[in-house]
Amino acid sequence: MTARDAVPGLAANASAPADVLLRLVPPEHDWDIVTRLVYRKSLPAEVGEALLTHPDRRVRSALAEGPQVDPELRARLLDGPASDAICVAVGPTPYRATVAPLPAWAYERLLSHERHMVRHETALSAHVPVHVLVPLATHEDWVLRKAACRRVWSELPDDVRTALLDDPDHEVRKTAALHVMHEDAERTAWLVDALDEWQLGDVLESGLLTRDLAERMMGRADDRHLNRLALNPTFPADLAARLADHEDPRVRLAVSARPELTEDQRAAIDWTVGPEDRLDPLTWVWRSRGDEDVLRRCAHSAHTWLRRSAAICAELPEDCVQLLADDEDFAVRLLLAEWHPKAPPELLYDLYLHGTHRAVYMLTSRPQFPSAGLAARCADAEDPRERALALRDPDASPSLVERLSRDVNARVREAAAFDPRLPLPRLVELLNDPHECSAAAAANPSLPVAEMRALLDRAGVPELPTTCS
Repeated sequence: MTARDAVPGLAANASAPADVLLRLVPPEHDWDIVTRLVYRKSLPAEVGEALLTHPDRRVRSALAEGPQVDPELRARLLDGPASDAICVAVGPTPYRATVAPLPAWAYERLLSHERHMVRHETALSAHVPVHVLVPLATHEDWVLRKAACRRVWSELPDDVRTALLDDPDHEVRKTAALHVMHEDAERTAWLVDALDEWQLGDVLESGLLTRDLAERMMGRADDRHLNRLALNPTFPADLAARLADHEDPRVRLAVSARPELTEDQRAAIDWTVGPEDRLDPLTWVWRSRGDEDVLRRCAHSAHTWLRRSAAICAELPEDCVQLLADDEDFAVRLLLAEWHPKAPPELLYDLYLHGTHRAVYMLTSRPQFPSAGLAARCADAEDPRERALALRDPDASPSLVERLSRDVNARVREAAAFDPRLPLPRLVELLNDPHECSAAAAANPSLPVAEMRALLDRAGVPELPTTCS
């Protein structure tokens, strides 16, 4: 490894001053450096300007996609090349995170842009504020009306919703009908005839069914949505009972998870849920999440699907939280750990170390993941992932951090190299580490600025040109 290999780490260093970061801005797009710059929690104004006016469109596009970038700075891309507008419209798309909205003037320009793609992408962005979307419900462009209808239905005035249900555009009417179908049998019947076969599932599962429509849909022997129909709470119970021994295991499973059944009735149906089976939460459980009795019944059920559905509900009673934390089903425990604010810290710890699903690696970001006492508990563990957890302990000593920086496992060494408690001599030594820890060391916020500049010099990164006064 050379000094050049460590340089990208400086782009993520929270203590790096503007002059260091400006030297990092590449003349052409460099994914490793640019991505770190735009994902910083704070970006000095001078550096933001350099990215904003960069000649390489890929760099400007990365700025538009940075979830931590100041919205005002992202919006100013609209003053640059016309092609940048689409990047601003799409914006950042972080996983399970929100993004600060653009300033009002930016949305005005985007939604009146000459290119319809820019207008449409703006309305479809997940981070557009409600107050921007609501007026679009009466816009002349049907795509914008549909976007508002889909996203902010509950915020619209009654007369606007009525108009959308009778909108001249077929797509807008369908979108509006989907919002009321759970209480409107006529709209449900209309949707069944208006939608393509592949779109029917949600309607059959959630729409208000008359008996005639239920029987008609049940009569489609080759209907691939029969299992969704069986999940609908308004599907007549006697019709559902006829499907309890259906040849399709998905149909039997759906019948077994209906709300009106007793535990004995569920047990009488031949259903199975495998540990790797992906199941959406049951709609009737989610809609009843404010009912403690329903959640308690689901948490104590022998039916795996009911317990998984209860696990994602923040309203789950505390005694049921502990019950599901000890559940035999891995998915129940994982869903509880991911979604419940009071999931036990020890559950998160155990899942992180022993779970096989990729989602377990995100559990360390949950606020209740343990930290105190991990130095003594984990520093000498056999599993390198567990040894790395020792660094989460706020009381881990500098000597322990240095010891872990020499660990046989690269990920443990990298985590230690980034730790601000790492003694300075060892930190500087790691800047030239031959085992791929140099970038992590360069990102360490305890690295002195003089060492940052010296690293850039050794890597051959040009100094900033001096300006004459």
